[in-house]
Amino acid sequence: MVVVSFKSMPFDPRTSFGPRVAAVYDDVPLGDETAAVARLAELAGPGPALEFAIGTGRIALPLAATGLRVDGIELAPAMIERLRAKPGGDALNVACGDMAVVEMPDRYPLVYIVFNSIMNLLTQDEQVQCIANAARHLTDDGVFVVENVVPDPMYGLRHDRNGVDQYVDAAQIGPERVSVEVGRYDRATQRVDKWHVGLSENGVALEPIALRYIWPSELDLMARLAGLGRRARWGGWSDEPFDGRSLRHVTVYSR
Repeated sequence: MVVVSFKSMPFDPRTSFGPRVAAVYDDVPLGDETAAVARLAELAGPGPALEFAIGTGRIALPLAATGLRVDGIELAPAMIERLRAKPGGDALNVACGDMAVVEMPDRYPLVYIVFNSIMNLLTQDEQVQCIANAARHLTDDGVFVVENVVPDPMYGLRHDRNGVDQYVDAAQIGPERVSVEVGRYDRATQRVDKWHVGLSENGVALEPIALRYIWPSELDLMARLAGLGRRARWGGWSDEPFDGRSLRHVTVYSR
């Protein structure tokens, strides 16, 4: 029997999104990418566009294939290396650094961040700083787009065993592999520390990650601090209505 004890772990996106994660990152479904690209292309107009946390280019590369120039900011070198290895990856201008502080020389009619990546910033101050940085990169008539999960259905935000807020979710069950997500969260800081646990005949694989969840209303206030107001909010990329049953939101901000 293998016993793994769970405890709060240090998190560094540079290493947690290292070569092993980058190699399989594109294998995990993260949403309707085709609809996302179509919507972002519409919002960008003639471009260019800037993606915060560009990762392996899952959105940026097909968006660039529509004819837009797409730039990016990414903290993890391994993710950039994976992007560069793809067709067209060398043509993208990508800065390696923290999306909350890195400033590109250009201004953009579209700045966007998808796949819940804003939650990789682990404090409210960092998230506020990130949105302010996005606002600085916008043209006067530009828009900032955020795709993010709605926290309570995603993380089962309730008091659980002995007053400790935690959850276990079976992410994948198959004949050769079982994937389980095990997490704990702190209501005061809104921080989630979790393990992605893979169980197979080859043994146990552990991938740690941490994030700070954001309520949609909180995100609106952060944007307001940056001088941005909400233009639209949908429950997905295809104009799905956003309501109390929505599991995620796509929000558009502008000046």
